[in-house]
Amino acid sequence: MLRSRAVPASTSFATPSNFFITGCASGIGRHLADVLLAAGHQVFATDIDEAAMRAHASASGWPADRAHTRRLDVTDSGAWGLVFAEAARVLGKVDVLINVAGYLLPGYIADADADAVHRHLDVNTKGTIFGTQVAARHMLARGQGHIINIASLAGLAPVPGIALYSASKYAVRGFSLAAAQELRPRGVAVTVVCPDAVQTPMLDLQVSYREAAMTFSGSRLLTVDDISDAIIRRVLPRRPLELYLPRSRALLARLADLLPRTALWLRPRLEARGRARQARIQRDGR
Repeated sequence: MLRSRAVPASTSFATPSNFFITGCASGIGRHLADVLLAAGHQVFATDIDEAAMRAHASASGWPADRAHTRRLDVTDSGAWGLVFAEAARVLGKVDVLINVAGYLLPGYIADADADAVHRHLDVNTKGTIFGTQVAARHMLARGQGHIINIASLAGLAPVPGIALYSASKYAVRGFSLAAAQELRPRGVAVTVVCPDAVQTPMLDLQVSYREAAMTFSGSRLLTVDDISDAIIRRVLPRRPLELYLPRSRALLARLADLLPRTALWLRPRLEARGRARQARIQRDGR
């Protein structure tokens, strides 16, 4: 696992903290909400699919006094302002924003329509920017806070077959690093987390797409536990600028980013490995 030099450790996570999380109807966002609530924190959980999120909250026994659920379309800047303001009132303050909500539809770029272009950039990039802006204003007024943006290793190395997703996550990473330079001197940390493929509904969606072979080319698939452990054990207390998961794939991504021709050479081998795993998952379910 690679990370940049960290800023001084946070003191807020040692005691119950207040979290605002997007994308809580499934996957990473839902699991983070589960883990943080189990640890005694307050969570303001949001998702565009409010019904699915509330059904999980009820089935999992989220404590009503510490778990708050609201619908949020992250592409709507006005909704961001209203929902975040409500969270600040309900919680008293927001200590940590975790931007998880994301969108991915595999496809070669020549075949993608305008809606696919807009959807990737609206959800992944603009949604993260809107949330960061709203949280930054709230946190700067208090002189402290932490914004965690979930990007991807596809935001470090270009990934054919999911080029729109890759582009949107490159933007998330670049934006987060620039925002960190603006906000950290004023007490607000920004961390961008770049994981490889994670076992979530977003990954399930890609199994049947030949274009998404590169997604499945790693030695193993990460789990939501891998992401929550990294955030809780490393990101929250240490507040690094970046964190990549896992180390081996991060090094490969770095190489592909620094030497793009290397990616051209590696692509056939990685795609063959990825397609073999896709076939195995479709056959065996793993």
